[in-house]
Amino acid sequence: MTINELLAKKQMTKYWLAKTSGVSQTTINDICSGKVNISNCTGETLYRLAQAFGVSMESLLLDSMQRRPAFEIFKSNVCHQVKDMGDIDFLIDVIKSDRIYGYMDKKWYREALYLLAMADYLCRENDLPTHEGFEELRHLRLSEIVYPAGVLILSAALKSDKPKEKSLREAIPEFLRHNIVESEVRNVA
Repeated sequence: MTINELLAKKQMTKYWLAKTSGVSQTTINDICSGKVNISNCTGETLYRLAQAFGVSMESLLLDSMQRRPAFEIFKSNVCHQVKDMGDIDFLIDVIKSDRIYGYMDKKWYREALYLLAMADYLCRENDLPTHEGFEELRHLRLSEIVYPAGVLILSAALKSDKPKEKSLREAIPEFLRHNIVESEVRNVA
C-alpha cells in the first residue's frame, strides 16, 4: 500500500505521521505527492514509517517496486488468461479482483481500458450483460490511438498508413471505444 492509502485507511493526517514517525513533514509530503519515490528513502525513514503504521518495510515498498510491463506483453498475457481460464471464469476473476480500478489507481490507463474492453467484448460474445460497476469508465478514451506493434512496424516498413487504416476498419468495437486498435484476441499460441 502507498503512504496515501495507509493514511486514508487509518484516517490519519500527514502531520500525525510526521509526529508519530519522526520523519519530517517535508519528506512525507514529497513521498505523498510523488516528488520522491519511497524506494529512494533511507532504511531509517522506511523503518520509522513502517513502525508508525504497524506494517512491514516490504509492504511500503511493494507498490513502488512493481514494474509496468510493455503494453504488448500485457495484451498477450490477458489474451492467454482468457484462453487458459475460459471466458466466464476470466470475467468473474476480473470483476472479483478489481484489477481494472487497480490499474486506474496506478494511472495505467491503457491496461485498465484494455481489460475493460476485453471484459465488455467477452460479455457481448457470450450474450451477457456488461458489469455495471465499470459504467463510469466506459466513456474514457486514450488521448491517442494505440495500434498493435505489428501494424506500426508494417506501416513503417511500407511507408504507408494503409495497414493502420485496415486495422482500424477491422478493430473490435469494445476496444476501439477506448482508442485501442485490437482485432484478434482469440488466436494466441
